[in-house]
Amino acid sequence: MQLMNFKANQLVDAEIQQKNHFQMLVIFKSFFSMLTGESSLEAVGEMSDALVETPAFHLAAEYLKRDRACAALIRDRYIPAPHDLDKLLTYPENSLGYIYAATIKETGFDPNLHAGMTAETDAKYVELRLSQTHDIWHIITGFDTSVIGEIGLQAFHLSQFPYPLATMLVANSLMSSTLLDPEQLPQLLEAIAQGWQMGKTAKPLFAQKWEEGWDKPLSQWQAELNIQPV
Repeated sequence: MQLMNFKANQLVDAEIQQKNHFQMLVIFKSFFSMLTGESSLEAVGEMSDALVETPAFHLAAEYLKRDRACAALIRDRYIPAPHDLDKLLTYPENSLGYIYAATIKETGFDPNLHAGMTAETDAKYVELRLSQTHDIWHIITGFDTSVIGEIGLQAFHLSQFPYPLATMLVANSLMSSTLLDPEQLPQLLEAIAQGWQMGKTAKPLFAQKWEEGWDKPLSQWQAELNIQPV
């Protein structure tokens, strides 16, 4: 019986190791695709899907749960209804809801990037909620959606909690800029420094139920969260 249990445990360990190896291959495949100029959401999504299964993402979720409000969102699996852009455009023009909807309409971005994602683990819920609110974070912080603006926001993420995708994207941008576009490096470093410092002084953005304060002025949100936007 002991021998059978030992062999079963060996088999489980081998399966886990094989899964981990596959995840690492996917992560680095995506990483090097982006390093050579592939900047599509598909490459980022592929990396994100693999990272969410890693111990690093589990630790990131545990880090977030140190904050009471973040822990409550994770525990309750807070997932509001899809964002109704037309309804949000009826809000005051200085409100978060209006500005968010107008921005999404103008850029043509998908407000429901989280559609189809599941939340059966804390890590998967965290990634789902981050996907649902990613563009809100852009608006709150003032970082635009250019490559440099995106990396500035990722640095903001990292100073708030150890988000694995942000680490990979910041690292990738530094390598890519150094090797392919060194003239951009000073501006990139400035955005990273600004995002990092902003995130350190701001209250936890992950804890916010944005959808319950769509009508609140954007400037009020920023003041309450201690954010000096870009």
